[in-house]
Amino acid sequence: MINGNGKLVLYSGSSGVGKGTILEKLRELDGNVWVSVSNTTRAPRVGEVDGQHYHFISREAFEKLIAEDGYLEYAEYCGNYYGTPLQALNEKLAEGRTVFLEIEVEGALQVMKKCPGVISIFIVPPSFEELEKRLRSRGTEDGETIEKRLEKAKEEIGCRGRYTYNVINDDLDTAVQEVYDIIHGNI
Repeated sequence: MINGNGKLVLYSGSSGVGKGTILEKLRELDGNVWVSVSNTTRAPRVGEVDGQHYHFISREAFEKLIAEDGYLEYAEYCGNYYGTPLQALNEKLAEGRTVFLEIEVEGALQVMKKCPGVISIFIVPPSFEELEKRLRSRGTEDGETIEKRLEKAKEEIGCRGRYTYNVINDDLDTAVQEVYDIIHGNI
């Protein structure tokens, strides 16, 4: 299942909270951080690169990997599958890397059951109003999709207590430093 000497970090937060921005800055600070690239059946957004943001695959290919037990976790979210392929994850852990799984709450809860003691971090928006502003300002989705994401965000934020650490992304530099300190055992 999961092998290696590296650290596994669950990293979640609702859409639009700034998870990707924090991780980008964290990777600049710590070259040992590797972010797992999930598979998804959704279409790429403008600017997303296959293999960098996600591995964009067909529903059939995703379901084949499910049947082969090739995922640490997977879930269906807003009508599309998302999942963490095991092969690359195990390779990076074997190298001693700090592996971040940037996944939604349902998948994170699956991992918490399979991997007790995993480092789990939930990124929290400074307010729900700020989260809505961030989602709308991206301009990448229609109003109906944004409303679905906001509803899902309410559910997800309600689960933040299941995570070991909650980091409020009000100030980017402070949030990055807090995540850095968590993975290095300084908190």
